[in-house]
Amino acid sequence: MSKRTFRSPHHTISDVALVGGGTFPQPGEISLAHNGVLFLDELPEFKRSVLEVLRQPLEDRKISISRAKFTIDYPASFMLVAAMNPCPCGYYNHPEKECVCSPGSIQKYLNRISGPLLDRIDMHIEIIPVPFEKLSTMSSAEKSASIRERVIRTRKIQEERFSGIKDVHCNAQMSSSLLRKYTVLNSDCNKLLKIAMEKLHLSARAYDKILKVARTIADMAESEEIKTEHLAEAINYRSLDREGWIN
Repeated sequence: MSKRTFRSPHHTISDVALVGGGTFPQPGEISLAHNGVLFLDELPEFKRSVLEVLRQPLEDRKISISRAKFTIDYPASFMLVAAMNPCPCGYYNHPEKECVCSPGSIQKYLNRISGPLLDRIDMHIEIIPVPFEKLSTMSSAEKSASIRERVIRTRKIQEERFSGIKDVHCNAQMSSSLLRKYTVLNSDCNKLLKIAMEKLHLSARAYDKILKVARTIADMAESEEIKTEHLAEAINYRSLDREGWIN
């Protein structure tokens, strides 16, 4: 293979097509996306049963297909990227257009994605619609090439960090013991994280995700220590974990 895979199945996909299986078991989309990206557009439109089967491979980075006479393990170490509207009409929190959905319909729409699945997604980012003035501006943005260089530099830092550890190449793959070793927080960071856990009612899994993201943000800044600004940014990337998000 000369490049990382990118898989983007339609939301009508079946459980078997996503995870693999069949009379003569074949790998599904999550295994075809191994070491690449699995992109799920319109996430709440996927069947609940399809989304729930993602939970185990996101944790274990493999999928086990069991049949009466045998069991097969397929690799499934993929990066999950998903996109969704904030509500059925798509205008909740829009700066100019009014949302016509009731609070109950918005909550029902968001409830199509379970809490345990959201817990397994490292970052939740709310995108505000871009106004015409910014779309039509000719001002230059940061070039993709420079962003790519920064990412490569950050990945190299992580590869060196985990060079002697089997099957661990980046911060996202850290176990609990590695997390305690490489994400030591100072007193200010501990205080900030405690407040966030209590006020936002975050889970233990979200706690681990925040530390991993904060470690990566610190790596991108080429900082040995996780600082409060790195941690605060990581906490801000857990928007869908917040209770009463639609209020």
